[in-house]
Amino acid sequence: MSLLGTNNLILALGMGFAFGFLLHRGKVTNCNALVSQLRLRDFTVLKVMLTAIVVGGIGVQSLVHFHHAVYYIKDANLLGVALGAGLFGVGLVFYGYCPGTALAAAATGSLSALVGALGMVTGAIFFALTFDWTKSHILNVCALGKVRLPEITGVPDIVWLAALALGAFAFFHWIEHRIPAAGKA
Repeated sequence: MSLLGTNNLILALGMGFAFGFLLHRGKVTNCNALVSQLRLRDFTVLKVMLTAIVVGGIGVQSLVHFHHAVYYIKDANLLGVALGAGLFGVGLVFYGYCPGTALAAAATGSLSALVGALGMVTGAIFFALTFDWTKSHILNVCALGKVRLPEITGVPDIVWLAALALGAFAFFHWIEHRIPAAGKA
């Protein structure tokens, strides 16, 4: 492995550990936080995830703008996304973790999170083994090709990001002022 590849691996591992640490500090590595979110009693998970999405979006936009990265656009397969989202949602409800919080929780010693993470790996292997069938029967239904919202709508990336950030801020404000118990487990 080249020096650049080693440095990138170290950077990626460091960022992964930092993300897991921040998930833990945000108290979303406890499955009760996710259950409380699903019961609409505590919005900590949504706050942490929306903040991560907005900060990540700003980071990606900066990297692309300064030519340190380019977009890798995957095909937009609407049926595949809908089925994957449904499977993700069902898994989240039964498991009590999303993939990121599960790995962070497993790192804190949660046995249930570790068992679920092994289930995720098993599911990934199953998906890989059935990918040819999935590609021919699911991924070609409602396939839009390599498109992004800015190209479809004619609205620039920065406007989408600003709308997301403003929407997140408005939601946070609404949660804190309209729902007195929000954020308090």
